[in-house]
Amino acid sequence: MASRLNPYLSFKDNARQAMEFYETVFGGKLTVHTFGSFGAPEGPEADKVMHAQLDTDGGYTLMASDTPEGMEHNPGTNITVSLSGDDADDLRGYWDKLSEGGTVTVPFEKQAWADEFGCCIDKFGIPWMVNIGH
Repeated sequence: MASRLNPYLSFKDNARQAMEFYETVFGGKLTVHTFGSFGAPEGPEADKVMHAQLDTDGGYTLMASDTPEGMEHNPGTNITVSLSGDDADDLRGYWDKLSEGGTVTVPFEKQAWADEFGCCIDKFGIPWMVNIGH
């Protein structure tokens, strides 16, 4: 799979409802994973969305999550650019360039879902997520 560039939307507590709405708008297949399904089965955020992905019939991909407690959520600034795919060399190169001079918010490393993943804010203030699927 070639690398993809996707919008990633952040919600306070209604990511599931928003993504189900977008599914009715665009069609396609919606996949939703909660914080509980990735190692936090107890607690107030267990049922909140850690990652949702809508792959539409028209070829669009829209991603979203609920913002965990303690993280800032400001409507109007609630979008992150997501780069994902399986071309590890290209994606690591993008990560290196995007994070240089910026701020790494999640170190680029293997995650609980088995992919390599990291988050950064580039030197222009744009948030990025990079994911290498395995």
